Formats: sequence, structure tokens, C-alpha cells
Amino acid sequence: MPGLSAMTDPVEVLRGLSIWQGAPHIVRLSGGLSNTSYRVDDADGSYVARFGRDYPFHQVSRDRENRASRAAFEASLSPEFIHAEPGLMVLRFIEAATYTEADVQNDWQRCVELIQRCHSDMARKITGQGAIFWVFQILREYAATLKAHNHRVEPMLAQWLEITDALEAAQIPLPIVFGHHDLLAANIMNDGQRLWLIDWEYGAFGTAMFDLANLSSNNSFSEKIEQQMLEMYFGKTPDQATLRAFHAMKVASALREALWGMVSEIYLKVLGVDYVAYANEYTNRFDKTYAAYRQNFGGL
Repeated sequence: MPGLSAMTDPVEVLRGLSIWQGAPHIVRLSGGLSNTSYRVDDADGSYVARFGRDYPFHQVSRDRENRASRAAFEASLSPEFIHAEPGLMVLRFIEAATYTEADVQNDWQRCVELIQRCHSDMARKITGQGAIFWVFQILREYAATLKAHNHRVEPMLAQWLEITDALEAAQIPLPIVFGHHDLLAANIMNDGQRLWLIDWEYGAFGTAMFDLANLSSNNSFSEKIEQQMLEMYFGKTPDQATLRAFHAMKVASALREALWGMVSEIYLKVLGVDYVAYANEYTNRFDKTYAAYRQNFGGL
């Protein structure tokens, strides 16, 4: 990570920051698929410090993430943004439970409200050069990376790219909004009074359809919840074109998560994270989601 060598002790880096009031107490936190986080307590409060470098292979820029995290705090979506420097970001710690897929399913209305606030408020808060998240471009880039590295799925890439083209063609025009684009259950937290949305590595401009599909795909929504979610978000019963676009985006979301895991196998190594198992899980989700899409809407 910029500014930190491979031999640098993150705890010593944190101890050396001038932002603490008194001697900090530092404990490593579990979780995180691509970053390392610590809880830091000082005389003034508690914080989360997260180490992570730019990941060009995932189109992740820490400067963009920092800007999105700051904007999300200003939009009352995320914890207070405290400090950032190359390779490190510090946020206010919140006492809150991390959601599971079952939690998201049981509390889907508030999760959708959180997304609606993101889409309505974030664009007015974000600063700097505008970034775009378009899942179909990302899928093509991931496929090129996997092909260049002779990954084990190379024989499948041509078919997946054909499917990608078809899924993109099924999309409908929608307003541009600033989205989160990484709606895993672990990125939603509940403090007992309200929900929080964290981890803005993929925050960028796009359309609402990916966040809606991503929330459903990552959290195994039922058809009933999906129908109610679309009615709630769009304020009306979705027409056939909207349903087709949504379900096509669900397939793209699952495929993106699978290929994310495969590309991570090549570039990342995080203690306790099995990227092969992660990729396999989402490849299975993709297969099931695409089979359902073909049955309902046709396809390759």
C-alpha cells in the first residue's frame, strides 16, 4: 500500500498517528475480503482504521473511496469520516450489529430506504472527478484479466461474454444516480435505531438497477420480496421491460461477484479469506440465476 512497505507493522503505523488523544488501544478486527481493519480506542472515543491500497484490477481507487466515505457521512448514511492518508482510512466506530443475509431479508424495506437515500442524496455530496460503475464493462475487463492469466475458467469466458452482451442489451434507460454497488449483507449495520451503509470501494455513478439487483442477488431475496422492492423503489408496479432488466442485472451481479473472486485469487491474499470458495459460491448463484432468467425471458 502506498506509504507502507511490506515490512511495516500496521499497529506501529497507527500508534504513530497524531490524531489520537492519549495512548491508543489497538485491536485487529475480523472480516473483510480485501482489506485489514483495526479498532482503535483513545481518550476521546473509538474508531475503525482500515488499511488498503489501490486495486487497479478491481477498479478500486482509495482516493475515490475516501471521497465517497466522506460524502456518505455528510449524507447521514455512514459513520463519521475522521482521517485519511495513503493506504489508510479512519472512521468513527459505531456499536452496531453486522447484518446477515437473513437479516437483510427480514428488514428489506429499511435496506431499500437506505439505498433510496443513497441514490437521492449522494450525488450532491460527492466531490472530485466523477467515477462510473457499469457492471458489463467490469465483466469484460475481468474476462480479459482471467484470459491473460490462463485461469482455469478460460474455456467458459467466451460464453460468459456472450451472455454479458445479452444482459446489457436487456437494460432500460434510467436516471443516473450515485450508487453503492457492493450490497453484501456485511456492508449493512444496525445500531438498534437505524441502519448504516459502509464500505464505499465501488461507490460511483450508475443506474439504480444494479443496486437493486445486487441487494437481491447477494441476499437471496424471494420473488415476493423482489416484486415488493421494485414497487417500493419505483412507486408503481414494474412493467415487463423493467422486470426483464432487473432479472438480467441480477444475473450480471452474480457473475460479477464470481469473477471478482477469481481475479482476487490472482492478486490478493488476505488471512482467512478463501477466494476460490467465494468464486465457486457465486458461480453457483450465477448458474441458478441465469437458468431462471432463461426460463422466464429467454436467452442464449
